[in-house]
Amino acid sequence: MPELPEVETVRRGLVPHLEGARIARAQINRPDLRWPLPVDLMQVLTGARVTALRRRSKYLLADLEGRGTVLWHLGMSGRMLVQGAGLGEFHRDPGVHARHDHVVLTTDAGTTVTFNDARRFGMVDLIREGASHPLLDHLGPEPFDPIFDADYLRAAFAGRRVPVKQALLDQRIVAGLGNIYVSESLWRAGIDPRRAAGRIGAPRIAALVGHVRDVLTDAIAAGGSSLRDHRQASGELGYFQHSFRVYDRAGQPCLRDGCPGTIARIVQSGRSSFWCPTCQR
Repeated sequence: MPELPEVETVRRGLVPHLEGARIARAQINRPDLRWPLPVDLMQVLTGARVTALRRRSKYLLADLEGRGTVLWHLGMSGRMLVQGAGLGEFHRDPGVHARHDHVVLTTDAGTTVTFNDARRFGMVDLIREGASHPLLDHLGPEPFDPIFDADYLRAAFAGRRVPVKQALLDQRIVAGLGNIYVSESLWRAGIDPRRAAGRIGAPRIAALVGHVRDVLTDAIAAGGSSLRDHRQASGELGYFQHSFRVYDRAGQPCLRDGCPGTIARIVQSGRSSFWCPTCQR
């Protein structure tokens, strides 16, 4: 599933083409994806002006003037494709079949934004004006939110016996983190992913907060990680996977200066964790 950097990269690619634009035409090509689409989605979108394009955790949110907000989740294979006259840098990957174009928006500037999802694990929903959404109601702070600091994380970890990897994946504690970037953050912080969250000292927690932000910043700058299906809105690959220090490197030497260790893989809560048993304690 795309994590925070992938979704933020897509959001930034869409902003110049959707924010401030009016949706002249909305085409809905099927009644459901992961869940049924709102029956009035086409009517709500048609003629609506997009006032802002936001991200919350791993979700995209398009605010519509006087019509609420559209909530998007890319799922495992969802892509937002941008096409239009004068957008030479945007192109359609010939491997992305049009039969998987489920929601197609055409703006008043003639730009087309298409939600293509081959596996249909993505979702599109409406948040009515003044309402909330159950998928967002219990999310914790964003990693870049000033609230997410050493004091906050120390309090959130206090007394918890679950492994720190599992705690960081808990969206109620911090929103947007997933398997890849938690593994990378814990490696940078030198913390064993199996260590109980409540048994990590204050100085190491403070360092961990900084490493989480640094990893995400680096990944966004690189356009995210293109594992399997993720693409930027421009159709380009993300390149952070070329900077992985630990993720998907089982059996390879640890890249920390002076560490003679070898990267290992374990399974935690059904997910692969990659770590260095020598330098992560």
